Amino acid sequence: MAAILDKLDRDHARGEKAIRDLEHDLLAFEVLGEPRRAAFEQAVERYIDFYLSHMRIEEEQVLPLAMKHLNADDWKELDEAFLANRDPLTGHEPTDLYRPLFSKIVQSAPAPIGLGPALN
Repeated sequence: MAAILDKLDRDHARGEKAIRDLEHDLLAFEVLGEPRRAAFEQAVERYIDFYLSHMRIEEEQVLPLAMKHLNADDWKELDEAFLANRDPLTGHEPTDLYRPLFSKIVQSAPAPIGLGPALN
């Protein structure tokens, strides 16, 4: 389990850089237009794959072991930690620092990923 948790920690560390890279690809698409669409769409797909893979590991490997081994006090501590997490991808409003970026990505990303025009 230590190797799995180490991988998840590395994923968390990479997550912020991945979002910044996605922002750069979105900006290039906005500024340069159609020639940069494919690169942006590929970046979105890579991020989605990264995120879903990460979540799958947490849900299929970590949570079952946690459910088996953690007691009520452990769960209380975890609940408090997660309540303090304000990640907009988990249903919370983004902080003021990230609100413009989050809105820009959602508005610009093609449907069904975001609210932009659907891909053909």
